Amino acid sequence: MPGPLIITALSGSQTLPAPSFEGFFTQWSLAPLPLVITVWGVGLYVLGVVTLRRRGDRWPVGRTIAHGVGMGVFYVATSSGLAAYDTTLLSLHMVQHMLLSMVVPLALALGAPVTLALRTLPARPRRWLLVVLHSRVAKVLSFPPLTFLLYVISPWALYFSGWYDASLDSVYVHEMMHVHLVAVGTLFFWPLMGIDPLPGRVGYPFRVLLTVLTLPFHAFLGVTIMSQEMLLGGDHYPGLADGPMGSWLPDAFDDQQLAGGILWGAGDLVGLTFFAVLFTQWVRSSMQEAKREDRRLDLAERREARQSREARDEALTRGE
Repeated sequence: MPGPLIITALSGSQTLPAPSFEGFFTQWSLAPLPLVITVWGVGLYVLGVVTLRRRGDRWPVGRTIAHGVGMGVFYVATSSGLAAYDTTLLSLHMVQHMLLSMVVPLALALGAPVTLALRTLPARPRRWLLVVLHSRVAKVLSFPPLTFLLYVISPWALYFSGWYDASLDSVYVHEMMHVHLVAVGTLFFWPLMGIDPLPGRVGYPFRVLLTVLTLPFHAFLGVTIMSQEMLLGGDHYPGLADGPMGSWLPDAFDDQQLAGGILWGAGDLVGLTFFAVLFTQWVRSSMQEAKREDRRLDLAERREARQSREARDEALTRGE
């Protein structure tokens, strides 16, 4: 029988059993920040969809599903049994890292929440949102070379500075790290994959190039973590092994090797998924452009044919 639901404030601060499939469903937490973000994110989106339907407008079901997946993965990654071990096992933290920095931003981008807001907000808030979208700050933060640089540098700054150590000791820093991972992933992937009318849009060839460039980055970072002779997190993980959890905790260096492998393999897998989504969008955009061009040519041909008939009729009239 499944055990009772265990509520934790910071997973590394208490004794946990060995990770298991059952533990994923029982080792949940009620972290305030993820809960508030999830409730507001889902609630406002559902309100927008309901508003559209009440006035007779349609909103693609696929976008609603994508947004729900994004918010669901965010909450699972920060509050489920996976999150319960994110300060206990570096390998499981790395799974959480990939979900927050890649899967969540992609799903939220495909949900097009900005477009939904522009279609449902009252006039004044809509103007405010448009001002923000066209502001200099938004243009700078969505500038592709800058967002790519932030996306590439961020994990190095996280794992090879005192930031990661601080996240293991502070609940606040720990939660801010989760928000940071989602924010940086969103800044990079949203203009590339998203549907929303955001600044920083570039052509599909350049989008594909930026996406492909993320693949060796994850591989190189993963190999670097695997080859480290020093442990990430300092004495945190060996200290846990000296306590009650030492009976099941793996060797810290072995777990770090696994974490690097997860970052390498999962990064390439999710990156290829991004590439597939982007390529599909490119094909659809090309097909839509071809249809628009066909309609334009049809209109031009009909206009020329009508002008020819009118000229012929006018000539026949003068001849009479």
